[in-house]
Amino acid sequence: MRTQLAIITLVSAVLSTGAFAQAQAGKSGAQVGGQVQIQGNTEIKADQKNTTAVAVGEGNVAKNTAGAIKGGTQIQGNTKIHASQKNTTAVAVGKNNTAANEAGVIGGK
Repeated sequence: MRTQLAIITLVSAVLSTGAFAQAQAGKSGAQVGGQVQIQGNTEIKADQKNTTAVAVGEGNVAKNTAGAIKGGTQIQGNTKIHASQKNTTAVAVGKNNTAANEAGVIGGK
């Protein structure tokens, strides 16, 4: 367990990134990625600082997402998303694990 923690710490230090945000916006009747339907105005303001996502092992997913509209979503009307994350970390260790920090996310998995 201590070895895994040391690996995670080392990988986290190496992979630390600056601000990263996903923003997908549309206007009346817009299709984003074929799976999101937005009818109305959409405003997305997203900010991330010092984010780290680390996946160790087989079949793992680790992600940080701020201000996103994911697939399988239908929005009718005006939408405002204001998302902010600071010093966030998502770590997945072991087989078939998932870790995520998601602020201001609508829809999806």
